[in-house]
Amino acid sequence: MEQIDPRHLLAGIAKILNQLRIPYFVTGGMAVLVWGRPRFTADIDIVIQLKYENIAELKNALLAFRKKSYIDEEAAKEAIRNKGEFNFIDVESGVKTDFWILKESEPIILEQLKRRVVKKIFNERVYFISPEDLILNKLIWYQKSDSSRHLEDAESTFKISGKKLDKNYLKKQAAKLGIAGLLKKFS
Repeated sequence: MEQIDPRHLLAGIAKILNQLRIPYFVTGGMAVLVWGRPRFTADIDIVIQLKYENIAELKNALLAFRKKSYIDEEAAKEAIRNKGEFNFIDVESGVKTDFWILKESEPIILEQLKRRVVKKIFNERVYFISPEDLILNKLIWYQKSDSSRHLEDAESTFKISGKKLDKNYLKKQAAKLGIAGLLKKFS
């Protein structure tokens, strides 16, 4: 298995999504690498606004990009139906990309899409969740799972991106989401 920097895979996927004009943002561990303390992440998490008519084109572009890879078109269709997720696996590197279907019925997700931030990764425009929304998501996941990893990610993002954060937005959204008490740990 080839050892590659997962950012190469991320930049290639972002290029495809940009070319196909499919709205998206990177979240999870890769976003923590951008906004917080670098840590090992075994996958790439991307929230994507995918339509049925774009599935085949996305699948073909991804398979052309990484010849030894796997993506299931039926799983993508099922993910759209259920607002779930499907995977793209790069066999050479072993890196898995989880594509999470954007839930348009959740206003907070649409707000996150509007607030995404572009960063350059290997000369490619890659859209990331904002640091504020990353913190909020990590606190929500901590509340749901009680996994200290989520709390550590939120804390490192708050510390490292702290001066640049829109703290009013954070407080307002945390109150709406019922996680204001968790957010107070950092402020």
